[in-house]
Amino acid sequence: MLNEKIKQLAKQYAPELISIRRQLHANPELSYQEFKTAEYVKAKLTELGIAFEPKATTGVLGIISGKNPESRVIALRADMDALPIVEENDVPYKSTNNGVMHACGHDVHTSILLGAAKILNELKDEWEGTVKLIFQPGEERNPGGASYMIKEGVLENPRPQGIVGLHVHPGLNTGQLSFRKGRVMASADEIYITIRSKGGHAAAPHLTADTVLIASHLIVSLQQIISRNKNPLSPSVLSICSIQGGNTTNVIPSEVKLMGTFRAMDEDWRYKAHELIRKNAVGLVESMGAEIDLHIDIGYPTVDNDPVFTEAAWQLANEFMGKEHVEETEIRMGAEDFGYYTQVIPGCFYRLGVRNESKGIIHQVHTPKFDIDENAIETGVGMMAFLGAGLNVK
Repeated sequence: MLNEKIKQLAKQYAPELISIRRQLHANPELSYQEFKTAEYVKAKLTELGIAFEPKATTGVLGIISGKNPESRVIALRADMDALPIVEENDVPYKSTNNGVMHACGHDVHTSILLGAAKILNELKDEWEGTVKLIFQPGEERNPGGASYMIKEGVLENPRPQGIVGLHVHPGLNTGQLSFRKGRVMASADEIYITIRSKGGHAAAPHLTADTVLIASHLIVSLQQIISRNKNPLSPSVLSICSIQGGNTTNVIPSEVKLMGTFRAMDEDWRYKAHELIRKNAVGLVESMGAEIDLHIDIGYPTVDNDPVFTEAAWQLANEFMGKEHVEETEIRMGAEDFGYYTQVIPGCFYRLGVRNESKGIIHQVHTPKFDIDENAIETGVGMMAFLGAGLNVK
């Protein structure tokens, strides 16, 4: 049975893949700067005899042909970039690049795809079709590395029938997977606002426009746009996460900058909200005597798991893992540039459990103490390889 062979190989190669993960974790690189990471991936593919080509500067596209290569094409995707976070874990594989950390598990994703590639290549006489290996840069930063990879043709020649991606899930115990059909993650846009006036003495606010006060009113007003205009049954979030302005107690600053994020699960509402944000912000700031620059940086679309394709993947997961180890994942307001792929071809984005409370591995992604139970790598590699070999949805 193919699934048993894949399980045996995943177990056999797990120590090597944990070592690969630790190497990647100790040497993180920021979005679009993954030059050493890409070279490392290329070297591993070369060792395996897997053909590849560079894409989008720091991306890599590999390809493995099984029996009857044109009968079926499936894409498997991993992201490779890290975050600007100072790691606080005291582990042998702690980041050696101070201020940069694999705090979202992309080192795990890359290691798992390399492991799946190794297994699929070793067993290529036992499965049919073609598997495309997408090692993608820049998931953490607009406009998203997926958009560049798509522009450079990773979903063409040959065109996959579907694409699979996974993400570590610190809320799910090791040994568990979770799937969801339909919309599973939100869109994400970045908001940049600058409020300007001539500034002035704090004791004479009547001689200028108080940029700090205006910014305060604007933040509250923007929240009301969401609560009073969106459908209450459709999740949406607007968070202003940065206020920069002023540096002393008695000067009204001439400039205050705001930065934030807007998330939505409805694409129509998403763009309607953009117009409401612009109209509200300009009107409020100008009515209070200041000037405004506003930029909404359009980010990732929603992640939409194709129901048929995801059902097929879910059933394979039940077969490979056992139903008791597979559950339905929750809708999340987080965003993923995997959504770009799902706009072009059917996609399935699922979760890999990495939590282990007994080991103290409980911290969320994007935090300085995030880590994984490395036993999850064996599970992740086996599942990804089995999906690559077995998914077949016309």
